[in-house]
Amino acid sequence: MGRVRVLAAVAVLPLLGLAACIPQVERPAGYGQPAPESRPQRPYRNPPAQRDTQPLRRDEPIPQDRSYDRPARDTGEVTTLPAPRPAWEARQVRADAKTIPDATYVVQSGDTLSRVADRSGASLEAIARANDLESPYTIETGERLRIPSGRYHQVRRGETGIAIARAYGVEWSRIVTANALVEPYVLRADQRVLIPDAPGGGRPSASERAQAFTLDIDDILTGGEPALASNQAPAKPIATPRRVLPSNAVVTGPARLASGGFLWPVDGKVVKRFGPGASGERNDGIKIAVAMSSPIHAAADGVVAYVGDGIAALGGLVIIKHGGGWTSVYGHASKLLVQRGQSVKRGQTVALSGDTGFADRPELHFELRKGRTPVDPTSQLPRS
Repeated sequence: MGRVRVLAAVAVLPLLGLAACIPQVERPAGYGQPAPESRPQRPYRNPPAQRDTQPLRRDEPIPQDRSYDRPARDTGEVTTLPAPRPAWEARQVRADAKTIPDATYVVQSGDTLSRVADRSGASLEAIARANDLESPYTIETGERLRIPSGRYHQVRRGETGIAIARAYGVEWSRIVTANALVEPYVLRADQRVLIPDAPGGGRPSASERAQAFTLDIDDILTGGEPALASNQAPAKPIATPRRVLPSNAVVTGPARLASGGFLWPVDGKVVKRFGPGASGERNDGIKIAVAMSSPIHAAADGVVAYVGDGIAALGGLVIIKHGGGWTSVYGHASKLLVQRGQSVKRGQTVALSGDTGFADRPELHFELRKGRTPVDPTSQLPRS
């Protein structure tokens, strides 16, 4: 037995020497550069997570010669509380949109714009935009209305924008733009939404369909809530994580931002700042290096809009709506301590830090957004 062990060790030594001589392969030109996007804030599609090697003080400018092009490890497990599947997974969508041609409709006695939409198969909002009508959409008998052509999907109760996008293989952001959707982006049951054709026309390609299944923060904020029925009200916030809202409950944030502004979610070193990095990638937040399992605090009062790990780059993730259009984002957490729909207070612990997602050390990815626009968090946080 001893001789076998010696022979095995001798056999391994040449292999180790050979491995040490293998050269590092350089990346091809353009590797890690972001692909052109129609929407500027989509940093987590095909994300080459970029890292710095030395921490910065909060008030220290980023040196221009630092490199952020080292790929991070996708490692770590996320511990979550028992919760239902996200609404876009719990409620599937049937792709049964009706395609209608351009047409002209002559308004009949007793018609409303809603009735015209039902008769034509187009969406009320699309008809209003095509005819420069404004709410309350007054129309007159004999008036000629243009009915815009397109594929129109009729929304059922509980369907989400994300699930609709996946059913048709179209990015949800394109559906938002095509329908001029606005905050709070909650669809209505029986509402019709225009499904845009794939770029260049025809059926979506495999890569386009894959994009429709890849989530980012904007998708969750604008397409993550289930459609409301006409007699259904949004869910009231829950006070404790022991209560779990069902997937089809609609969660809305406060009407306005509470007084006091935002506070730092953790006490640590800023290792990556907001905006474009040295390698051309864009960071929609800041990275803060912290010890493993450090408490992550809510930056302001709000309601939890998302808890999970559906965005691979960010690992354990909490998103909180604060009112007034403000949203905060907390990524790379190892343990999630709140539930979707839970009301949280400024400074309350919502998660524990980790190195999940595309992080190779314990850190927090922190974002602030106003509407759909990422805002430099350091411009809103107290100066230390």
